[in-house]
Amino acid sequence: MMRRKTVLHILSATIIGAAVICMICFAVISLRGVEEARASEELRFAEEAIRRAAVTCYCIEGRFPENYAYLRDNYGLLVDEERFAVHYSVFAQNIMPDITVVKR
Repeated sequence: MMRRKTVLHILSATIIGAAVICMICFAVISLRGVEEARASEELRFAEEAIRRAAVTCYCIEGRFPENYAYLRDNYGLLVDEERFAVHYSVFAQNIMPDITVVKR
């Protein structure tokens, strides 16, 4: 009788332990997915901010800015340049520049 209770206690403890481990793994995987989604959104927001600043410059000055530094210096554009690299390529002053933001 005593042996059966011990086996049941060990079995229930094992099942509870496995359930806890599964819950912890699920939480870690979920947090990782949330972090990746947040990083992706930050990239998108940074790129959209640069595009909006370029269009604002075009509306005010009648031309797209020559480089990203011009937007940063004259239009108060703030992008975390330690975390993101900005590729800003102009073909002509009246054509929207190619803007790409990537994580460093």
